[in-house]
Amino acid sequence: MSAENPIAEVVDNLVYEPVQVHEHGIDLTVSAIYEVAAPGRLDFGGDELEDADLEPVATELRNPDDDYGWWDLEGGQYVLQHNEFLTDLEEPVQLQPRNELLARGGSHPSMLVASHLPLIPLTVADGGLQIKENARVSTLIPLGSSPTRSE
Repeated sequence: MSAENPIAEVVDNLVYEPVQVHEHGIDLTVSAIYEVAAPGRLDFGGDELEDADLEPVATELRNPDDDYGWWDLEGGQYVLQHNEFLTDLEEPVQLQPRNELLARGGSHPSMLVASHLPLIPLTVADGGLQIKENARVSTLIPLGSSPTRSE
């Protein structure tokens, strides 16, 4: 698979590789969603830098036999954590939200990542959004890759 996708070898803890790894990148899945319970602090020099207090948003099973629950998110700001990890990156890669997330009123910033996958802000439109545990929400794309035209 790494011949088709050069970053496949640096992503660990994939939920289901045959679906997540494709020729254009690697889809990343959500492992946790948090609410900011108390503010963090940011200063010029870093001496007063302090993380925000995050509280996990609970999931609910739709059926008693389900293996995975759903987050039922109201409109607002959250913090998203991925299941996957990055290892041994030689060059940064682009992290971006999947079109499926965007089309349903969710979004997170696109960014370059070089050493690890950070917690990232998740924005949910006023109408809310339901996300199932392990849903594919983001894609990692190697830099310099260009979209191909389908014919």
